[in-house]
Amino acid sequence: MPSDEMNATLAAMRAQSSGQLGSADSTVEERRTMIDGLGDVFPLPEDVSVAEVTAGGVPGLWLTPPEVSAEAVLLYLHGGGYQLGSPRSHRELAARLARAAGVRALIVDYRLAPEHRFPAALDDALAAYRWLLDDRGVPAGSIVLAGDSAGGGLVAATLVAARDRGLPLPAAAALLSPWADLTGSGASMVTNAETDPILSADLLGEMARSYAGATDLADPLVSPVFADLTGLPPLSVDAGTAELLLDDGRRLAAAAGRAGVEVVLTEAEGMPHVWHVLALTPEATAATDRVGAFLAAHLA
Repeated sequence: MPSDEMNATLAAMRAQSSGQLGSADSTVEERRTMIDGLGDVFPLPEDVSVAEVTAGGVPGLWLTPPEVSAEAVLLYLHGGGYQLGSPRSHRELAARLARAAGVRALIVDYRLAPEHRFPAALDDALAAYRWLLDDRGVPAGSIVLAGDSAGGGLVAATLVAARDRGLPLPAAAALLSPWADLTGSGASMVTNAETDPILSADLLGEMARSYAGATDLADPLVSPVFADLTGLPPLSVDAGTAELLLDDGRRLAAAAGRAGVEVVLTEAEGMPHVWHVLALTPEATAATDRVGAFLAAHLA
């Protein structure tokens, strides 16, 4: 059962009706302002050092909690439907996960739609990963990837694209409430329509078209639930039972399992989309501790 803190948070979110991302009628700029406000609601702890960086031409931030390994890196890709989000909105979550994994984090500010459609975000994620490998000299076995929502889907697409380009793959990856099917064909898009306090099918549909442009929404690098996942590193996939994207996580984990990938699927009872970001709740802390331990266990 959700904690009192989580229940109070969910009640407030439902009262605002998809308040975290806004309705399909809101403007992109209004949504961006709203989600970047997470940086004020959940500020970065004072003991985490921050340094601006350009990673393969992509702006980002180094986030270094105290007493973590300087040899290993978490590459974090934020969520926001490929339209929204930034290092500002997601740096607390990225830093908390990095602390749990015992590493420093690189969170990148990949290009967003509709100004930059597919494959801009994927190109930026690959550029940052190549930069870690080639420019920084970090061995692939000392890199882990993680992302939430669209960032989770982008992590999966980045792994597939890196494999297909012959790049060495990271040690492991974590996908938090991944948006992995932009066609919206998962059954939970209907069955959880009344329980998800954040997302709506209309909003997701608009964001999907904004990102994909003329590209088929079922393209495996747009919707990695349709990709061949053979050869990918171990995956941790989280999904909340109250979220529209529950079946995205289920189906992506199932596809990974069929491809022979080591995968752990965690379905969190009663949890909303990317509950990990709700830093003041025990469920968020427990989730990032669990995922961080998974990532740490697979690092070289």
